[in-house]
Parts: sequence; C-alpha cells; structure tokens
Amino acid sequence: MQSSDIFTTLSEPLRRAVAEEGYTQPTPIQQQAIPHLVAGRDLLGCAQTGTGKTAAFTLPLLQELSKTTARTAPGRPRSLILTPTRELAAQINDSIKTYGRHLKIKSAVIFGGVGQVPQVRALQRAPEIVVATPGRLLDLIGQGHIKLDRVEIFVLDEADRMLDMGFIPAVRKIIARLPVKRHSLFFSATMPPVVAELARELLHDPVQITVDPEQLTVERIVQKMMFVDKENKDTLLIDIIKTHKMDKVLIFTRTKHGADKVVKKITAAGINACAIHGNKSQTARTNALQGFKTGKVRALVATDIAARGLDVDNITHVINYDLPEEPETYIHRIGRTARAGTDGDAISFCSAREREWLRGIENLIRKPIPAEMKHEHHSETARRAVGSSARPEPRQPQGRRQRTKAPARHNPLPRSWRQSVRPQTSSRR
Repeated sequence: MQSSDIFTTLSEPLRRAVAEEGYTQPTPIQQQAIPHLVAGRDLLGCAQTGTGKTAAFTLPLLQELSKTTARTAPGRPRSLILTPTRELAAQINDSIKTYGRHLKIKSAVIFGGVGQVPQVRALQRAPEIVVATPGRLLDLIGQGHIKLDRVEIFVLDEADRMLDMGFIPAVRKIIARLPVKRHSLFFSATMPPVVAELARELLHDPVQITVDPEQLTVERIVQKMMFVDKENKDTLLIDIIKTHKMDKVLIFTRTKHGADKVVKKITAAGINACAIHGNKSQTARTNALQGFKTGKVRALVATDIAARGLDVDNITHVINYDLPEEPETYIHRIGRTARAGTDGDAISFCSAREREWLRGIENLIRKPIPAEMKHEHHSETARRAVGSSARPEPRQPQGRRQRTKAPARHNPLPRSWRQSVRPQTSSRR
C-alpha cells in the first residue's frame, strides 16, 4: 500500500479530523502500523516518542471502537492505554479527543499526584477509553471504581520506561485482570530482556515494526558539542541562551536536584525558567508545561523520565546540560526539536567525566558531533580526556535505589517475531 493511501483505510470522521490537523503524509510507523491494526493484528512497535507513535495506535483504536454501538457501563471501559507518566497520559488523552472529535467516543485519564474524585466521576460517565498510569489505576481497581473485564483493546506504551521506573510488577497485576481475548499493542523504545519477556507473554502472533534510533536523528537538527569544565556549565548556559535566539529551549539534566539548581541559576540571570521532574506536584508540572507551551516560560529544565512523552511544538533548541548515560537517550532528547518540518538546534555540554558517554553517543549515531571550540569556556581537558579521567565519578549510595541495566542492543525476540519493517524515510510528526 502506498504511503498516501494509509489514511484512506480510516473512516470518514477520522480522515476529516486528520485533515483538520493538517496531516497529509503518515510517518513511517503510522504507514506500517495502521494497516495491521485496522486488520486486528497484535503489534509490537519499537519506536520512541516523536515518531508519530501516538497517532499510529490512536486512530485504529478509535476506528475499532466506533464499529459497534455497544453501550459502555460506568467504570468498565472497552479500551485501556497504560503509560508510565502523568504527562504522557494527559497528552495521549488530548490526542484521542483531537482525532475522535467527530465520533461519539468518550475517554478519561487517571493518574496520581492529584485528587481522585474528578477521575472517579469521569469513570462513572462510562468512557469507552481509559488512559492511565499504573499506580493510580491499581488504587481505583482496589476501591472498586473500575473493572477491566470488558477491555477489548489494550495498549502498553513506553514499556522500557515502565521498567526504569519500577512499574513492571504493577503492569503484570493489571494485565492479569484483562480478558484473555483482546487486541493488544505493545510499544517500547528499547527491548531489554525483561521487557521482551513481557511482550512475549502479552502478545499473540504479533507483527513487529521497528524504527531504528539512527533514523530518528533528522537532518533538520543542527547538532553541536561544547567541551566545558563542570563548574563552568552554568555560566556557559546563560551565555548561549542570552546570545542566541532561543525563544523556546528545553534543557536536560540527569538529576532532579540538578534541574532545580539550573533553574535557580538561570532565573537569577533574568531568564524565565521552570523545572519539571518527579518531585514536583502535578499542579506545578502542569503549570510549568503550560507556561512553556504558551511562551511565558522561555526555558524548561527537565529530567528524562519527567519529559517522557512531552510533545511541545516549536522548540527552537534542546540543550543537554548533562550528557545522558544511555546513548539512545541522546537521540530521544534531541528529537524534541525540528518537528513538523521546522529547523532546530541541539547543543550538548561535555565535561571530562562525560567524555566516555560522548564516545558512546557518537558510536551509536555513527558520526562525530561537531565541536564548537571558539567560546571562552572551552575546556581542552574535557576534549582530550581519556581513560579513568573520562569516566563518570562513582555515584554515592542513595538508600535502596535500584539501578537498571542499559538496554540491550540486540533483539532478544524469537525469530518468528522478527517481521521488522524498516521505514524508508526519516519524516516525523
């Protein structure tokens, strides 16, 4: 089937909603996933946020639910979408409302960090679709506000982040409450062994669709590396935000404490900034995100997990204040800019202790990231670091914190599942 024909497999109300959003060409994952999902196949999608993944499963889901006029009972949805973070749950629910605007299908979103009363009321209005995070969903199940015995379509999104956040046991409890006969969709950016095993248990004869990380470094992103000593990062960050036209800049740090520290420093320099991470209340996170979307907040400082699923238009710059430990995360981060045909810049800071992580990133993307050395904070020590001086300092013990292994680079799925369809274009939405 030709790319331009994919959307024609959808019903007229869905085609109209897609057209009203200005979309004419599907992304690679949409092109490959939609026909299989419309046909009722279980699906394993290996793709990161920013590939058009949400629309790839939302559109077929809405179509499947709209085929029947079965009455939905309060608290007994026909479809469940499970996500790791509150922000991603809210954004998926927004997409459902956008694409389903011409259909009589109700949805509800439930997550922790806020009072449950409005969410319980939403469930009582008998939504066909529930988008949820694991913790709050199990709470409401335990209280008898929701049952999963009538779920026809189950979507597990960001499975690898579920693992990172320690949600896999909760996910298994939820899956155990689903009907055996159902349509299941499973999405994960990476496929470590625990996640692969969960996919094998969940899916029946699935088609697998893979969007390689290398294909996500879109050509419109101008990447730049700046070598700098750790103690000079704040000054360098303030300098480049002020001297470059950065109308909407997303800054990544490795830790929540680091995010708060960066916000304090750049706010003192006159740059309107907010942080978004797991220690923030849901109200604070929502307000920060809304301020960033509207332009009231110029710089949003985020940790990777808090920013997972964050989808904001017109981000002009992504700055990696700290390099990520996992090379794949770099690709995920910089993909937040240069969306929908716009240009974007990705600037990364690298101190001596991050040099080894930089080599891992460059090995993954198969090319060196151009270095900008004509700045007053350039560090030759960082640029030339090798051996033990290029490795991160050992972390101090922090209670019972669990550490997860880096995602496996190989595909541990059975050979019979490896029906990977490689996209032929790097376009994205």
